[in-house]
Amino acid sequence: MFVALHEPGLDGEALIRHCRERLTAYKVPKRIEFREQLPKSPIGKILRAQLRT
Repeated sequence: MFVALHEPGLDGEALIRHCRERLTAYKVPKRIEFREQLPKSPIGKILRAQLRT
């Protein structure tokens, strides 16, 4: 899972804990990667292919 933070101070463990409380087990992300910003197309959609590389 890729995450772009708007507020500093949040860590991956806190996000995973939050997901475990609210999601079914198979939907909880195994790892979280923080980015400054997510790559987007000119119309605003997230470019997932660029995240995979």
